[in-house]
Amino acid sequence: MANDWRVTVTLPEESHAGRAAGALRDHEVAEDLHRRLGANVAVSVEGTQLFLYAGSEAAARQAGQIVPEVLQRHGLTAGDAELDRWHPDEEEWESASVAMPQTEQERQAEHERLEQEETRDSLATGHALWEVRVELPSHREAAALARKLEAEGRTVIRRWTLLVLGANDEDDASALAEAIKKEAATDARVTIAEQGPLLPFRLIGPIAVWG
Repeated sequence: MANDWRVTVTLPEESHAGRAAGALRDHEVAEDLHRRLGANVAVSVEGTQLFLYAGSEAAARQAGQIVPEVLQRHGLTAGDAELDRWHPDEEEWESASVAMPQTEQERQAEHERLEQEETRDSLATGHALWEVRVELPSHREAAALARKLEAEGRTVIRRWTLLVLGANDEDDASALAEAIKKEAATDARVTIAEQGPLLPFRLIGPIAVWG
């Protein structure tokens, strides 16, 4: 089951958060939580924040009520628990009070907002947030395709049989990947991924390239 629900508990100090995570991972405590929640809850810690991930809203809300009891037994106090839900279109955690898109139109609008945010972040930081990777069977084929793409005005990073091009957002990366597939050898492997090589780039049309 996907852990689409998250409870965030903030503690006064990082050492307290580490102790809290250890307490929740204790075998007896974990068994008790599983018995009371009827589901597994994953635990992680970052700084002063303790995160609990659950597969349902009910399990997450109940975890948010039970965890303070467990921490109190270990001499730890924490702030109020915050409940978030993963929004797959926005690709980020948002408050449980934020409604999920229900219609195709709402999902498309949410997707477009995400793409616009990624483009703004790319331009503001000077780093490509997405990349297109092209793996060729040989160095000669990689060099030939790189020259062809460069002749079209694209800037390409070439590492032996690997080519890397930057893009502002996921839609730009997908469009660029499709264009390259039409020009590359049939056995070329073209993939897109978030977080590119983080090199300075300039914008030419809809495609982010280094320059």
